[in-house]
Amino acid sequence: MSQNNLQEQPFKSGRLNLDPDGAEQGLAQLVLTVIELLRQLVEKQAIRRVDGGTLSEEQIEQLGVALMNLEVKMDELKEIFDLNDEDLNIDLGPLGNLL
Repeated sequence: MSQNNLQEQPFKSGRLNLDPDGAEQGLAQLVLTVIELLRQLVEKQAIRRVDGGTLSEEQIEQLGVALMNLEVKMDELKEIFDLNDEDLNIDLGPLGNLL
């Protein structure tokens, strides 16, 4: 893929934006992608712990509030950087999509 093709397809291709002029946007996309991946992993682990009965009712409530707050903050950041969920699902080539 040529340099021009990378500039013409900033996010919709599922790949990172490598355009030097859009470095801030590309960096935001990468950082938010990593945060979203970690958020999903934490959420799955939290569900396992809740299902396993290892948390008190208070801990379950605190965990739920924390996860909701993180989701709200992610939505705010996606809006600030004009990104959507598709933009965070980076194409890893033969490995498929990240999220």
